[in-house]
Amino acid sequence: MTYDLLLAGGDVFGMGRADLAVTGGRISAVGAGLARDAHTVVDVAGLLVTPGLIDLHTHVGPGYWGIDPDPIAWYSGVTTWVDAGSAGAYTLDGLRRAVAGAEVRVPVLLNISAVGLAGRTGESRDLAACDTALAIDTVQAHRESIRGIKVRIDRETVGENGIEPLRRGCAVGDACGVPVMVHIGTAPPGLDEVLGLLRPGDIVTHCASGIAAPLGPAVHAARERGVLLDIGHGSGGFAFDVLERQLAAGLAPDTVSTDLHARSVHGPVFDLPTTMAKLLAAGLPLTEVITAATAGAARALRLPGGTLEVGAPADLAVFRIEEGAFEVVDAHRQVRHAPLRLVNEATYVAGRRLVPRLPAPAAPWIPLTGAQRAALDRRERDVRALLAAPLVGADGLAEQFPRPTRSP
Repeated sequence: MTYDLLLAGGDVFGMGRADLAVTGGRISAVGAGLARDAHTVVDVAGLLVTPGLIDLHTHVGPGYWGIDPDPIAWYSGVTTWVDAGSAGAYTLDGLRRAVAGAEVRVPVLLNISAVGLAGRTGESRDLAACDTALAIDTVQAHRESIRGIKVRIDRETVGENGIEPLRRGCAVGDACGVPVMVHIGTAPPGLDEVLGLLRPGDIVTHCASGIAAPLGPAVHAARERGVLLDIGHGSGGFAFDVLERQLAAGLAPDTVSTDLHARSVHGPVFDLPTTMAKLLAAGLPLTEVITAATAGAARALRLPGGTLEVGAPADLAVFRIEEGAFEVVDAHRQVRHAPLRLVNEATYVAGRRLVPRLPAPAAPWIPLTGAQRAALDRRERDVRALLAAPLVGADGLAEQFPRPTRSP
């Protein structure tokens, strides 16, 4: 057999040093000493090969929070971007059109509010928009893309409606057999009320939020009945001290996600590998962190990928591991140091390597500091120069692209 792609001699996650072959968009062989009979052979010796990362909580638009995933995916290793509630029943078609040409995979969590996140907040203040029957019909009509329901519960989003939007979201989940992801934030409603409604397989995102701080008996009870804890970093949903207390209490997160959106992508989040480094800084081992961003996320929403088994989609990430003491910052400017970080060298979706993409300018309603604007200008110059340069070494990592400059 002639493979389409062979990644040769890498440290294959969970398997040790091995070759990995791809045929027809799927992993066709993994093992030592595979024949170098492939259209493209890439020497990845000394590099870590993982499943493509699955970001369980992102916002890829359209609307106030949305971003384009492809200009970030190619240098971050994220091959599946779960859009977590940007669209509701009224706006799902707009999301589907927006991501129709994306190179990455974009499964969807449907917002219980039919208007979705067209604006900054407040989508569940009008209960008429939280139409259970309409949401059920929408899920049933789009089973191939909708993998769950998203409900944001905080005082700005729900107003006087308390946990009623979540009750309706859970009713949709029950009717359609899908999980609910709930955003927790500033009370009211109280956290115990929120957690009390959740069922096995439902997901609490922003689980290490410095605002919600879910450390009481209710979170232990929720974990015991099978509720999953997701990081969901975002602009304000992650605090080192809260995570450290959770780890000490035996409440390690089940999944790691970014809540990457227009107001977090320029900092403090940046991308999923940066968020993963923050978990390493809190003391979690690398194997657990990678599993949370791959197999754990795939299990949570029954997604394809997250594994390097033969027959799985050839969604792959190749990383260089850098050791040191790397400063990382949470959403509240607390600082820790990660003992290592993952630097992406190549990202493949269905065996096809993602190439550099120039990001769009920040939306005019997004507040940026002068330092962030300067960093974005540098990144645009870097990527434009990169796109103008010819590719070389088509059979190996000599053709690798430099990483763009991050915003501060």
